[in-house]
Amino acid sequence: MSKVFKENFKEKLKSSGVSRRDFLKFCTTMAGVLALESTMAPKIAHALETKKRPPVIWLEFQDCAGCAESFLRATRPTVEKLILDTLSLDYHETLMAASGYLAEEAKEKTIKEGKYILIVEGAIPTAENGIYCTIGGKTAIEHLHEAAKNALAIITVGNCASFGGLPKAAPNPTKAAGVMDIIKDKPIINLPGCPVNAVNITATIVHYITFNKLPKVDKLKRPLFAYGYRIHDNCERRAHFDRGEFVHEWGDEGHRNGWCLYKMGCKGPVTFANCPRVRWNDGVSWPVGAGHGCLACTEPDFWELGAYNQANIPEYIPPATYPKVGKVKKEVPSSADKILGGLIGAAVGGAVAIGLTKIGNKKSEDE
Repeated sequence: MSKVFKENFKEKLKSSGVSRRDFLKFCTTMAGVLALESTMAPKIAHALETKKRPPVIWLEFQDCAGCAESFLRATRPTVEKLILDTLSLDYHETLMAASGYLAEEAKEKTIKEGKYILIVEGAIPTAENGIYCTIGGKTAIEHLHEAAKNALAIITVGNCASFGGLPKAAPNPTKAAGVMDIIKDKPIINLPGCPVNAVNITATIVHYITFNKLPKVDKLKRPLFAYGYRIHDNCERRAHFDRGEFVHEWGDEGHRNGWCLYKMGCKGPVTFANCPRVRWNDGVSWPVGAGHGCLACTEPDFWELGAYNQANIPEYIPPATYPKVGKVKKEVPSSADKILGGLIGAAVGGAVAIGLTKIGNKKSEDE
């Protein structure tokens, strides 16, 4: 069966205009995104060519369809789309040709057969037994429980499905919730973002196909390969933060020179995601690179943080982790600047101390 599947997959690649070189390049890219050694690329290629993929059910609830749109616009390379095509997308309200009873029959058949991946987009309203999102006479809660019962695993795409997103923002009249707040007996992978980066969807699926298991996750069920690093630590503007060079208003000299956006509300210091590395629009740019601060859209309740409010860094990074550098004499307006001033003071103080020591040694030699 694997040999037949391999030949069919090769034919599909060829008919779609994807060369063998492009396919192997895709596998190498996936190894990089998954934080694996480049030597894993052949194993990924072999798995994609030979293993039979499980079908997919993609549900949408309280959402804007932004994550589905993000995935549809992935073009680097087109193999990303083929992976989902080959996975057999049995149900997706936005993409499928069927509608009404025919669409529901296709979903019910897949659920009955089992062994499928369930992808969920959008928050689930729970107020008044879930009446604020009803599809085909069933609430979103009912649809979710029904589709989850025979699923191999659940992948949530976007902040809404992961943590409640915008629908959950105060005052949250529908009592919107994320999938993991409702489903407790299935393995869940959260891929938050507003929208999610399509690269992370593909990489999660590729990891499952290659290793027959989901990737390692953090305490919020986010895969470490994508959400294991602080945006601040990989940001191209980090050096300006360290030097105390900040944008104070849009269009000022600092903004024109690409200085740090922390004082304009950038949440990079408290946000975990791989945006600076994989970027958007075929790797062209990302929000901070384009001149706007990070909104922390991969974190829970990010709407409550405010787009232009400064993140309270000590709330996320315990003061016990700061280096012991003594008091900072100059008054500074924010906690971040206090940390910054201390680090600079330590560096300058160390240099002065070394200089004085050398002068003292020289004087002793002369005497």
